[in-house]
Amino acid sequence: MNYAITVSKRTKTGTRSKEEAIGTRVPGVMYGKGVESQAISTGHHDLVKLIRSAGFSSLVDIVVDGATPVKAVIKEVQYDPMSSEPVHVDFHQVRMDEKMTAKVPLKFVGEAPTVKAEGGTLVKSLDEIEVICLPADLPHEIEVDLTTLKTFDDSIAIKNLKLPKGVEATMELTATIATVAPPLTEEQLKKMEESTIGDVTAVKTEGEEKKAEEAKKESEEAAAAGKDAKPAGKDAK
Repeated sequence: MNYAITVSKRTKTGTRSKEEAIGTRVPGVMYGKGVESQAISTGHHDLVKLIRSAGFSSLVDIVVDGATPVKAVIKEVQYDPMSSEPVHVDFHQVRMDEKMTAKVPLKFVGEAPTVKAEGGTLVKSLDEIEVICLPADLPHEIEVDLTTLKTFDDSIAIKNLKLPKGVEATMELTATIATVAPPLTEEQLKKMEESTIGDVTAVKTEGEEKKAEEAKKESEEAAAAGKDAKPAGKDAK
């Protein structure tokens, strides 16, 4: 699938345009090996749509002010902490004749027999892996076949993945991607319940602890005041 987006050069950097201020456009930068960095901006709606469809592991045709498209990938997106909307984007321009590294999401397919028939719990240790390849070979996602998890001793590691031709994993090949944990026994469940009950009864709220400390302090102050007080008849001598 082809992904594309049209961007415009930013003539003024360090200040936001009216469109960027109201959130209809998002500022960004495009850079790459052997090319001059460009300050750009793109439509907010177009960028959100591109992030959802292309992600960070697909080539994107970047059209700058109507010029010939260049190939790039979304390298980084900064989000507003309050609205979660993108406020800045980095595009990394690539050379089609040079290998690149990228993180590719894993797509889990099928159902583990140990989950379906024996009530196990699927445990995912990774949701993406880093690969190196030519830009043209970059996969949008990599499938993980869960049907191979036939026993609780089975596991899926990076070395078990069927990577596309020309794509190599840069991570440790023995790194575990997925396993299935067996269901808890009645004895384990009982111990968990007993432990939870014990934890609940032992916990004091912050207010109760503070109140107890204040009462203790008042009691100590009252006792100290009683020791320092003189008998009523002594001052009359």
